[in-house]
Amino acid sequence: MADGKATAGKTNNGSPRYEAPLPGPALRVPLLFLTVFVIASCGLIYELVAGTLASYLLGDSVMQFSTVIGVYLSAMGLGSYLSRHLHRGLAQRFVDLELAVALVGGFSAPILFQAFAHTHAFRPLLYGLVAAIGTLVGLEIPLLMRILKPQVAFKDLIAQVLTLDYIGALAASILFPVLLMPKLGIVRTCLAFGVLNALVGLWSTHLLKPLLGNRRMLRIRCVVVLLLLGTGLAFAQRFTLMAEEEIYADEIVYAKDTAYQRIVITHGRGSFQLFLNGGLQFSSADEYRYHEALVHPAFSLKPDAKRILVCGGGDGLAVREILKHPGVEKITLVDLDPAMTTLAANMPLLRELNQGALLDRRVEVVNQDAMVWLNEQRQPEPYDLAFVDFPDPHTYSVGKLYTTRFYKLLRRALAPDGLMAIQSTSPLMARKSFWCINATVEAAGFQTRPYNLPVPSFGVWGFVLASPAPFDMPKTTLPDLRYLTDGTLVAMFAFPHDMDRLPTEINRLDNQVLVHLYATEWKRWS
Repeated sequence: MADGKATAGKTNNGSPRYEAPLPGPALRVPLLFLTVFVIASCGLIYELVAGTLASYLLGDSVMQFSTVIGVYLSAMGLGSYLSRHLHRGLAQRFVDLELAVALVGGFSAPILFQAFAHTHAFRPLLYGLVAAIGTLVGLEIPLLMRILKPQVAFKDLIAQVLTLDYIGALAASILFPVLLMPKLGIVRTCLAFGVLNALVGLWSTHLLKPLLGNRRMLRIRCVVVLLLLGTGLAFAQRFTLMAEEEIYADEIVYAKDTAYQRIVITHGRGSFQLFLNGGLQFSSADEYRYHEALVHPAFSLKPDAKRILVCGGGDGLAVREILKHPGVEKITLVDLDPAMTTLAANMPLLRELNQGALLDRRVEVVNQDAMVWLNEQRQPEPYDLAFVDFPDPHTYSVGKLYTTRFYKLLRRALAPDGLMAIQSTSPLMARKSFWCINATVEAAGFQTRPYNLPVPSFGVWGFVLASPAPFDMPKTTLPDLRYLTDGTLVAMFAFPHDMDRLPTEINRLDNQVLVHLYATEWKRWS
């Protein structure tokens, strides 16, 4: 009722029910509307954290976000339905609800990290927490609307609450990738928004004062929850490291959440390793095998190459190998994450390994999505060589960089007789995936020569050498490389029967069959 009069009615069991107007300053109602904005932001942040964490730890971002969103939204519906069974003490129930959301949502990321490290129950716990948070969040708005109903005309109440709810969700969805993930990381973001939920509960004890009885115990509960979450925030980094120390075999010497990924560097006996989102990218003990094989076969066929394009390879190790060829005049490195390229240029451990490659005056670093960048390029002079050094296609966001669309963009950027070399996962562990990549490159208009070599940290690893024009087999390479010789170069292009070519589908942008194929094949070895 908009006129502020109490409305009488009956509950489902026939007992009297009264919805009294909220007395006090006129500012109370606008501030309660502001509460809608805050709790909507918090709810979406917990959902984004769960989806991101599942993607980091389980891969296949589309599957993880789809299932997390589905469980979360259905649980919100359940929470909204359950709200009809709450009849008395709505204000107190709302405060208690905020504290419950703060605790369950705020501690969800630390709990999930520990579960992944110490148990085999990560998935059930993930969906259980998402369902619990969704149910609690689904209760919030109906309760608040019933508290506000005597103050605001129903049509205005619905319009204002839903508007602020959607705007709050929009704000959270923008802040999460742009500010929260790179600055706070997953665990601190989760705990910080738990604190925000608890503060809403504490603030509501003031805003809803006329509808509350004894506020002392409520406020004590709010303070206790804030202290718990504050303690969690103080030890947030330790929570993450404790879990990761169980996940990774060696000591963690560097860990950082960026807007795009989690970077972890570990150091063991005589070597260090780089992990992105939990996946090993290289070990310093044997990375030279991989990077020599990626770079030098193409140079064997085009030793006078001057303009070089590197897609991915933000660690600078491929660039290190390219710079061994004195005729190179210009290298353009396109890597999405500026945190990775900055780390490779400045961290002593990485800079020593890549020999300061990214600081060379001939190297231009472009921090952009490689597909978007290639699509926008209209360079006056084509590249002589291109090297594609992306992580394996374990998610659709990476899988698009293994499609005919991407390879056609690369073909446009190459000279007519240019060559490109592509890291293409293991032809032994993921045989169909490897040959799918080769077939996709061919479908984009390239001639190909696939090859492989053993890299102890990875097993047998594969590459595809390709050109728009027919080309010969590489036969000679630079002297004094650590692994490659003329003999091993030729031998890499031979495949035994258990790695020989299989018929596969083409990986296109609209189907991304490679991602599913890759996940299926590697699951056997997990």
